[in-house]
Amino acid sequence: MLKFLCFLIFLTPLCIFPSVWWLVCSLLFFISFVYMFFFPYFFCWSGLSYIFGCDLISYGLILLSLWICVLMVLASESTFRLGYFSGFFLFVVIILTIMLYCTFSSLGLLSFYIFFESSLIPTLFLILGWGYQPERVQAGIYLLFYTLLASLPLLVGILFVYNSLGSLCLFMLRDIDSFSVSGLFYVCMIFAFLVSMPMFMVHLWLPSAHVEAPVSGSMILAGVLLKLGGYGLLRVFPVLYKFGFKFGVVWISLSLVGGLFVSLFCMRQTDLKSLIAYSSVAHMSMVIGGVMTLSYWGVCSAFALMVAHGLCSSGLFCLSNITYERFGSRSLLVNSGLINLMPSMAMWWFLLSACNMASPPSLNLLGEIGLLSSLVSWSWCLMFVLIFLSFFSAAYTLYLYSYSQHGSIYSGLYSCSLGYVREFLLLFLHWFPLNLVILSVDVTVFWV
Repeated sequence: MLKFLCFLIFLTPLCIFPSVWWLVCSLLFFISFVYMFFFPYFFCWSGLSYIFGCDLISYGLILLSLWICVLMVLASESTFRLGYFSGFFLFVVIILTIMLYCTFSSLGLLSFYIFFESSLIPTLFLILGWGYQPERVQAGIYLLFYTLLASLPLLVGILFVYNSLGSLCLFMLRDIDSFSVSGLFYVCMIFAFLVSMPMFMVHLWLPSAHVEAPVSGSMILAGVLLKLGGYGLLRVFPVLYKFGFKFGVVWISLSLVGGLFVSLFCMRQTDLKSLIAYSSVAHMSMVIGGVMTLSYWGVCSAFALMVAHGLCSSGLFCLSNITYERFGSRSLLVNSGLINLMPSMAMWWFLLSACNMASPPSLNLLGEIGLLSSLVSWSWCLMFVLIFLSFFSAAYTLYLYSYSQHGSIYSGLYSCSLGYVREFLLLFLHWFPLNLVILSVDVTVFWV
């Protein structure tokens, strides 16, 4: 694992040189393809070094992090073209990649906590430095205080684990007596991860951060940072399985009913990025429900949907940024009738919108079917909520596609705006892995 980390660290000096944008992008593509062949074919941890290693869950999320980070550089070409501190932008992206890599490959709870919190700092720099509007300062404060306030109890819980077990190694968490922990310890350990996902009622930082962030910030927020919460839940639940069975009904009910309300919010959004951000909250509510069932099928399906949502939502944010660069607005009222102005992008809007509503053969379909079956097997009463949640998920996605692509042209322009080859490549690299991974899903998901 250290060889990949050293490769990323030695990329940082390149950022001080001008005109190395595409060199750094190519090297990040190279390390992503090299890591793709570093697959752990066994059920145990592999690639062990001093404090780093990976298993199947870590492998999938590290690969997703590397892939989304290189696509961030590819999507932010306007930063390089217009000269908006492109060297410092590359430096922030590489530091963020290093933090995410260390987070997912940490073997100890304390190192995981340190890198988990450190990944917020480059994200805050992206929002404050390359955001679009003055409100980005308020969005950065929301992001910082929501996550820091919820993370301090997690640190106290980690210290309690060390006091009880004498070790913070992830291998040894199963040795702690789950019946000796209290309900307060249970809430302290999982609340920070529920805020990061985010769960309904602690989700208000996410739409504001997405709306004010540049395309790179939105991509990393939706693609990877929301998955840190799910990864943390999977890591700490060996300590908490007693209270997980006892209080799981609270989190499942709250997340699914909240996901239904957020789906209704999506139906009345007029901002492209705000609609896609709220849809992320709705999808993550099903992931929380699947993880809280503590079943094998629910955990595997939650992992599949996390990976699928990372690619699909990131691609939708790229499409909204492509539209924003042409027309200077993200409003659906202004951007109606895009199929007349940008016919070459209409197909990508359709493909990624279809993946967002979990149509075959995307990985979203597999994740949602598995989550539906696991939640209904946990309690048949959830079927009524899940029916409406799935229906409104398709409804707001169709609303997004039809309202943006069809209708009268507000701006009065009748010219045709073609896309760049870079933009088509960017969208293809989101959509192709999303539909390719399902072909080998028996290896990549159900071994977890």
